[in-house]
Amino acid sequence: MPMAEGPAPLSISYAGLTLDRPRVMGIINVTPDSFSDGGDAFACSDAIARGREMVAAGADILDIGGESTRPGSKGISTEEEIRRVVPVIEGLVSAGVVISIDTRHAVVMTAAVVAGAHIVNDVTALTADPMSLETVARLGCPVVLMHMQGEPGNMQNNPQYDDPVKDVSRYLGERIKACETAGIGRSQIAIDPGIGFGKTVEHNLQILHHIGDLHDHGCPLVLGISRKSFIGALADVKQPKDRLPGSLAGALYGCMKKVQIFRVHDVAETRQALIIYDHIQSVTTGKESKL
Repeated sequence: MPMAEGPAPLSISYAGLTLDRPRVMGIINVTPDSFSDGGDAFACSDAIARGREMVAAGADILDIGGESTRPGSKGISTEEEIRRVVPVIEGLVSAGVVISIDTRHAVVMTAAVVAGAHIVNDVTALTADPMSLETVARLGCPVVLMHMQGEPGNMQNNPQYDDPVKDVSRYLGERIKACETAGIGRSQIAIDPGIGFGKTVEHNLQILHHIGDLHDHGCPLVLGISRKSFIGALADVKQPKDRLPGSLAGALYGCMKKVQIFRVHDVAETRQALIIYDHIQSVTTGKESKL
């Protein structure tokens, strides 16, 4: 997709998807307590139906998670996490879409990939479980490395940075190197700055403003700002499900900065916004829209 800013990333495909246009990752939380949609798709049948609706709306990836990582959340057993996510993955493998498992536990990663998941998406960048690096290398699957300061139970307790942009970039660079050392190739890695994970409103804004700088790592960028609390704080919107306009504004800014993958709750609305942005850009560039 034609964009106006930032150097072109080195990776031109990820998890079998070409990155010549933005890709939409639909969020399916098989949890009772996620910050925005906890309980909406807790039943396996509801989660599968939600996933198929997202595919019909244009999702390229479905990100399935069984453990809430909202601020202040508490962990669950890996047995319970597997019980929640594996049947949903098995129910969606025939949907013709890339499936991502959102987990920080190596045993869940293995169970999910065996069930048909293609990508591991870890909010701890493969640091929470000492077996995670080895597991992803053995599975040979792509991974999303996210930055988070602290852990979900305490990450919003007065987060501090010397420079949020440089600190996040440095951390992600270190995690990329750790992956490569473990045998995970850079072409298999995408990175996510972790908006809302151990960051104040001001930290989030600074990172978003400079998100194009992360292209220097040569990995696809994933952006998850959908319904986040900083949108509510800035726009005075208390209910997460009422934050769609702010979510779309952030996604379009990310699009301008050449972010390749957008992790969202509202697939149809995000895709429509990206289509219009792309068609407007095509007038300037003379290149046909790919959306």
